[in-house]
Amino acid sequence: HVQLVESGGGSVQAGGSLTLSCEGSGHANRANCLGWFRQVPGKKREGVAALYTATDRTYYAASVNGRFTISKDNAKNTLYLQMNSLKPEDTAMYYCAARPPPCPGLRSGYNYWGQGTQVTVS
Repeated sequence: HVQLVESGGGSVQAGGSLTLSCEGSGHANRANCLGWFRQVPGKKREGVAALYTATDRTYYAASVNGRFTISKDNAKNTLYLQMNSLKPEDTAMYYCAARPPPCPGLRSGYNYWGQGTQVTVS
């Protein structure tokens, strides 16, 4: 089993930056398809960024490409989402997700999810 715990959310002004963290435990090292998703109440959950650690291939939603960066610190078993040039439309609950291959990229299909961390941009 894999446990994921997000942190780093908060409130920031437009144009600012935040870094989200997602610490994995359990058998997290086997789940090397990793992703960040976000959801606004009343809307469908949206894939934001994804990483396949075996190849370092990354995927980004068009809405965040060039502003967000997904990365992982293997020593800390922690996934990050660096968010720059934040916009009010980035306001959402952000979730990290993981699963073993095959990797679904930005699509749903992940097995393990964190509890979420709120990001509010004003």
